[in-house]
Amino acid sequence: MKIDLKLPIFLAVLAILTGLLALTFERNAMTFSQWGYRGTAMAQVYSAKSIASADKANVVPAPQDKIENSGKKASEVYQNVKVLGDLDENQFNRVMAAITEWVSPEQGCAYCHGESGNFAEDKLYTKVVARRMLQMTQDINANWKAHVQQTGVTCYTCHRGNNVPANIWFNDEPGGSVAGRIPSKAVAQNTPVKSVAYSSLPYDYGTAYLEQDNNIRVISNGALPEYDRGETGPSVQRTEWTYGLMMHMSSSLGVNCTYCHNSRNFQSWEVPQKATAWHGIRMVRTLNTGYMNPLRSAYAEQAPNRLGASGDAPKANCATCHQGAYKPLNGVSMLKDYPELAPAAAAKVSYAPENAVK
Repeated sequence: MKIDLKLPIFLAVLAILTGLLALTFERNAMTFSQWGYRGTAMAQVYSAKSIASADKANVVPAPQDKIENSGKKASEVYQNVKVLGDLDENQFNRVMAAITEWVSPEQGCAYCHGESGNFAEDKLYTKVVARRMLQMTQDINANWKAHVQQTGVTCYTCHRGNNVPANIWFNDEPGGSVAGRIPSKAVAQNTPVKSVAYSSLPYDYGTAYLEQDNNIRVISNGALPEYDRGETGPSVQRTEWTYGLMMHMSSSLGVNCTYCHNSRNFQSWEVPQKATAWHGIRMVRTLNTGYMNPLRSAYAEQAPNRLGASGDAPKANCATCHQGAYKPLNGVSMLKDYPELAPAAAAKVSYAPENAVK
């Protein structure tokens, strides 16, 4: 008697594939934190795995040892000190040692100053960029308290021991668009990428909202608003575009929508975090056009590999600082150990539309 083995083999393969598929799912312990009034669905939902991952990524390094002042200003001892020159020589060196630990722990001082031993030289693009980033850090801490409050930021907030921060974006990648406008769905949507939490939403929110100053709009005053590429009001497609940004912010901070929004009325400003986020979006726009994009020439001359495929400079977004935590480094301020990075007053750059992708 001839036995047909096709069905048993098919069932065995199906069982194996089903088992393998089941292994891709996991049961994750969830915790809930009530955020608003009972019955309003204003609660934060956390998973133990995501909390553990965020905690691991947001560990604060031990500060550099304290050191006595030398009595001499850094600008009097060293040449070509354009930032932090008013610091005492010893305190200046302490800050430089900290920055080395935060940004180039493997390469050391040579990463910015080279091997020649002449620290006054500006030949390396890394030194040019580092100087500008120091100015940006002071700008943030002095002029953007509406977003960073008293916690502030340091170089470590973004770099975390890496030469290049882990979370940056370019106009030609998910999170940015070369065209810098609302694309068709076929161009930049229905692609599961991390920048929009693997949803089907448009993923080019970066250019529009974190570089350009397009209005973030969802709710219309009328039915079926007409879509127009030049409009500033809401539209179905602009709504999807906005939700792409919201998904980015949610995943960057490790929170859900009700962290910033009243679930009964998303237009309401009664949740304080919404205003904080509003200032944060405008801060990032300003940093990208005032600091990041103008450094393109420095990269192009010595490190074109640091530019995007379309030749644009690396830019920041919410994840650059937050890295999965609702407050960068879980709200721990490093400025108490490095007050030099948070002066009472610092030069402030303004939003520069001419430095945004058109």
